[in-house]
Amino acid sequence: MDITSIMKDNKYIHFLQWALPRLNLRWRGLRKVRRQVCKRIHNRITELGIGSLSSYKKYLEENPDEWTILDSFCRITISRFYRDRIVYDYLFADVLPALVDMCTLNNNRIIRVWSAGCASGEEPYTLSIGWQHTIQPVYPEMKVHIIATDIDPVMLTRADEACYPPSSLRSLPVKWKDEAFKKKVDSFILLQPYKNAVRFELLDIREKAPKGVFQVIFCRNLAFTYFDQELRQAVLQRIGKKLATGGILITGGHEEVPIAGTDFVPWVEHMPIFQKK
Repeated sequence: MDITSIMKDNKYIHFLQWALPRLNLRWRGLRKVRRQVCKRIHNRITELGIGSLSSYKKYLEENPDEWTILDSFCRITISRFYRDRIVYDYLFADVLPALVDMCTLNNNRIIRVWSAGCASGEEPYTLSIGWQHTIQPVYPEMKVHIIATDIDPVMLTRADEACYPPSSLRSLPVKWKDEAFKKKVDSFILLQPYKNAVRFELLDIREKAPKGVFQVIFCRNLAFTYFDQELRQAVLQRIGKKLATGGILITGGHEEVPIAGTDFVPWVEHMPIFQKK
């Protein structure tokens, strides 16, 4: 069965609508990217030699460890440098300078950042590059330390290698690309000075957070897209405990963030940027 046939097979949709709540995931979040998920499930069924979705459902019920494998099929990685240009432009022009000023008043010379669900590193490296080109020249005494976490060790290996195809850099300002990367055949390799600010860590945000307190936390197109309501609220609570007072949370532009009744308020209207009061 090819992917077109899979996508037209309502049995896969019904299967996902049955399985996702058991993983604390929601169909609404995965609906638009179900193509990849369905293909992975189909390949797994073929690998197991069990023939059908109904048989796979029974296999899941008889083999609890298989749920971990199914959970991994539901991880969708869509990432590139400077993704959501408007957000990054506003971040470097307005938010970070204001945050640096606040930290300076408190005699804090280090901005600590957590990039949750960092995939292959485009998000934290974008921040490192942008920091050196926009913040560092104005505030030379300030430093940025970035902890980037992901549940997938393969993604973290790619992030550490920092080697990217041209398509991954298409949204990055040209000057930044030219100064931060070395071209090698058909790929671009990030130069070491831009890697130094970033440290990668294997971590599942559903279960824990990295050590320490942060002034900035990125949690974009992950928890507030794919997780169910209960898990979204739990993750937001976890983030709130790790974010310093006055710190900022940056989410995806179309995500539903359950800030009602919390210490979070929008930094500005119509931006996925929130401040902890």
